[in-house]
Amino acid sequence: MFDFFKNKKQGKAEAENILSAGSDVEKIFHEGLASITDLISPSALRVSSSFLQVGETFAKTIFITTYPRYLQTSWFSPIVNLDMPMDISMFIHPVETAVIIKSLRRSVTQVESQLNIEQEAGKVRNPILETALQDIEKLRDELQQGTEHFFKYGLYVTVFANSKEDLDKSVQFVESLLESRLVYVKEAVFRSEQGFASTLPLANDELGVGNNMNSSPLATTFPFISSDLSSNTGILYGINRHNNSLVLFDRFEMENANMVIFAKSGAGKSYAVKLEILRSLMFGTDVIVIDPENEYQHLCEAVGGSFLNVSLSSAYHLNPFDLPKIPEDEDPRDVLRNNIASLIGLLHVMLGRITPEEDSILDRAITESYAMKDITPDTDIRSFSKEQVPTMTDLYDVLRDMEGAEDLATRLEKYTQGIFSGFINNRSNVSLDNQMVVFNIRDMEDELRPIAMYVVLHFIWNEIRSNLKKRLLIVDEAWVMMQHEDAGSFMFSIAKRCRKYYTGLTTITQDIADFLTSRYGKPIVTNSSIQLLLKQSPAAIDVIGDTFFLTDQEKFMLLESNVGEGIFFAGLKHVAIRVEASYSENQLVTSKPAEILERKEREKEERDQQ
Repeated sequence: MFDFFKNKKQGKAEAENILSAGSDVEKIFHEGLASITDLISPSALRVSSSFLQVGETFAKTIFITTYPRYLQTSWFSPIVNLDMPMDISMFIHPVETAVIIKSLRRSVTQVESQLNIEQEAGKVRNPILETALQDIEKLRDELQQGTEHFFKYGLYVTVFANSKEDLDKSVQFVESLLESRLVYVKEAVFRSEQGFASTLPLANDELGVGNNMNSSPLATTFPFISSDLSSNTGILYGINRHNNSLVLFDRFEMENANMVIFAKSGAGKSYAVKLEILRSLMFGTDVIVIDPENEYQHLCEAVGGSFLNVSLSSAYHLNPFDLPKIPEDEDPRDVLRNNIASLIGLLHVMLGRITPEEDSILDRAITESYAMKDITPDTDIRSFSKEQVPTMTDLYDVLRDMEGAEDLATRLEKYTQGIFSGFINNRSNVSLDNQMVVFNIRDMEDELRPIAMYVVLHFIWNEIRSNLKKRLLIVDEAWVMMQHEDAGSFMFSIAKRCRKYYTGLTTITQDIADFLTSRYGKPIVTNSSIQLLLKQSPAAIDVIGDTFFLTDQEKFMLLESNVGEGIFFAGLKHVAIRVEASYSENQLVTSKPAEILERKEREKEERDQQ
């Protein structure tokens, strides 16, 4: 019997040894398997007193210790939008209202007691204690009424860098940004591991450092404040520098489709506009460009557009006396009067200073020039072709025979018989039937450039009114027209009215001071739903800042931006943008002389090989 129990005990012990051995083998087997933890964990972790090294990356955690009395909305946005790797954690621990009210009651007693002691001692009023008492009483009322709640709030930021030196610089920069808002921080010294773990997406507050805060100031720390301009329709304008999202936008969905672009020379104005043109053409939008520097020729020829070189010796002519095709909903008499008014504005630019008497003479002379061709307010002008309208030579003949118009005729003579003849005293032979049309005025004399831009705009405007299409009208170096009040007035009238004809006006300028100091400069800006500000010069930044109500940080951003970077405004929203193009697009729109020369050499080699 004893042997039986002994054998049974030995068997049990052997069985346990076998099971134990099997468990160890299974444990060893599982340790040899690769898990997700093995894949994502770093090769090594070094914990120092003030920083952490994870593999080859350095990390340091800071936490906020003190807040100012008032916190403005979005005060934390500069930190959230910083272009540096970091993790941010916020821990909000609710506190029972009854406990806080009891504590505040004691605080009120202490402050009132201190005030009474100082008053009995004959001391002057203490504004610090009085303000504290008002704040405590106000908070007690709001907590009691339930309009506010109380929390313990912890805010931790872990900054990452590739070296210890870069890490210290980044942390100092974050600290300076916060301290400029009277928000003071400390580093998690000797608790770097707990700080790093607290900012991991594990919801563990291992630092346990918090501040008492009620609902209102806590709401100002809401982190999701990055602006976003992504929509389901439209074209790609660039990359949002705040969060690397795409800036997709359809300007024709705004209250108007007008746009202004301000930047210094070489900042990427034409590059951005040519990208917009190329991408808009893909969606069937017609594009008309007034090009003063021959920057759009390669793009125009690449997409099969019409490139019209306007100069004194050019074969292309525009007659400012042309009448538009009148839509059915417009009165022919109003169209004729508007055309006469535009002609008077053109003559003001051509002839210089005009007295009120001379202005009246010009009005009668233009009306008589039309009447000589049987075009009057009482006739149906729909039946007249371009070959039947008068020219500038007809106006010159009328002025020469009018009493008191001898001086006007003499000043107009150089445009009909003098050195500038042939430019605007011939019948129009230009068509806008192509999807992209570029009017190049680079070869026009400086004195004639404003006149040429006015005549081209007048011709384009008549075509826009005659044929309703989705169009973009690009006016590069618009400050040239803004130098003349009548030309600026005409451009402003187009900016106000082009929405009715499904057209968006894009105004581009580098001479910002001249444009904005013009009488019609700011009205054109305010009548544009979209604005693009690229890199600015220090001389113009104050004018830009006052016009667009920029913050100091936004002004600094425009001064320090690289080529193609700036701020994109669309209605009430604005984002920091970076204009980017694909390789194929860049070959079509680049304005860099080195890249243009390289492209021409490549094209020459291809022609030689053929």
